[in-house]
Amino acid sequence: MTDENKKVRVRFAPSPTGRLHVGGARTAIYNWAFARAMGGDFILRIEDTDPERSTEENVQVILNAMKWLGLDWDEGPEVGGGAGPYFQTQRMDTYAEALERLRKRGSVYPCFCTKEELDAKRAKAEAEEGGYAGYDRTCRDLDPAEAVARIEAGEPHVWRLRVPEGRGAIEFDDAVYGHVSFPAEVMDDMIVVRTDGSPTYNFAVVCDDANMGVTHVIRGDDHLSNTPRQILIYEALGFDVPTFAHLSMILGPDGKKLSKRHGAASVEEFFERGYLPDAMVNFLALLGWSLDGETTLIDRETLCREFSLERVTKKDAVFDETKLDWMNGQYIKDMGANAWVQASTPWLFRAHAGVAADGELTCEARDAAAADLSARPDFYLGLYPLVAERLVRLDEIPAKLAFMFWGPEVRELDEKSVAKVLKKEGARADEALAACRTVLADEDRAWKAAPLEEACRALSEKLDMKLKLVLQPLRVAVCGNMVSPPLFESIELLERADVLARIDHVTKEVFGG
Repeated sequence: MTDENKKVRVRFAPSPTGRLHVGGARTAIYNWAFARAMGGDFILRIEDTDPERSTEENVQVILNAMKWLGLDWDEGPEVGGGAGPYFQTQRMDTYAEALERLRKRGSVYPCFCTKEELDAKRAKAEAEEGGYAGYDRTCRDLDPAEAVARIEAGEPHVWRLRVPEGRGAIEFDDAVYGHVSFPAEVMDDMIVVRTDGSPTYNFAVVCDDANMGVTHVIRGDDHLSNTPRQILIYEALGFDVPTFAHLSMILGPDGKKLSKRHGAASVEEFFERGYLPDAMVNFLALLGWSLDGETTLIDRETLCREFSLERVTKKDAVFDETKLDWMNGQYIKDMGANAWVQASTPWLFRAHAGVAADGELTCEARDAAAADLSARPDFYLGLYPLVAERLVRLDEIPAKLAFMFWGPEVRELDEKSVAKVLKKEGARADEALAACRTVLADEDRAWKAAPLEEACRALSEKLDMKLKLVLQPLRVAVCGNMVSPPLFESIELLERADVLARIDHVTKEVFGG
């Protein structure tokens, strides 16, 4: 196993066949945090050997997801490093060299059995012998001269690993699962190089990890069954076997493996729904690891300092989106106005354009919103206190703050609010609205939340009306809804003329005045 004095080197090796799943993101977080805690190296390697599904676009999707999460890599694409290249398709020469090494050591042999022959043997074994026991090693003891002649004649063949006869149980100490043992007799002579010369998954992974000096392989437990096969390849090549740490599955609330049927399942989807990267890293880190069994909010500096494999559990973790929402809300509340504006730009632009959170923005609308942000940054910073305590996700911004961008118009007047507040029999809403307008129109009064609120509240006694009946009509007239962020703090950010125009607009539309 790995020399404990070696510098820790770990890797995250996704296949660019689609978006980065949150399970993969958690694996990346654990590798990254372990490398940082141990003063080691975090390598990003792209396993792009699936020609149909591995695309440059998907590579960028993965890189963007890693960057959004803030998982910086020490070696890999866009960074480089001494163990590159970091794409499997660019490492074919290393696999050829490893195969030659195995040939010289007598650890592999060519197999000329056709697919049809193997299928027939499998069917016969399953029908007559009670089950398939793997490849029957027909070609294992071919005369070497005959094998060479058949290769030179161009006969198609694969290369199989020669599992040592009499090899005892394949055992290793997993950093999460503890001592693991597999009987060697169930390991058939696996293919390491296919007919077309391409390496199989297990062979390529071992070659890459060995050549890159990986000391710890931290990955999902769906790879646990690959581990004994990979150990046999390490041994055949004469390389040190790294320390393995297999992570439990992430389950949905129904106890089944997390997938799209549970809702969002990729990092990109969580970004699109307005989650913060710090909250996602914190949340995913706790799906199988804990700082002390009690602390929930853990910043990435603490994670990188305190992370250890000893505190990773083998118990399956349940993805609790309610908990994620709560954590995200806490991060929003604590992030500050500047960071919030920067993170919220896609949704603030939609609020500016009157577009729903998942709606498309035209180039013209985006440019107009960007110009507005540049022209009045203080206004945008002032929006943060209105919603900091009320937001769970950033994609709630358009629904909560669109009214702040209406100017003098009330673009959406909620019918239920009109019926319940403005048209309620005996509520005297028109009278309350007119009185509030007079207060707000008084230019001798500072256009600040506190004095405006104080003056409007005083109308309750003056009009002999409940305070609620005084202020709710004003809220509906200004915000279009009886549910909104703090009313007078919102009014302070708006232009006086726009607020008065909205009151006039609603008064005319509802009361005909």
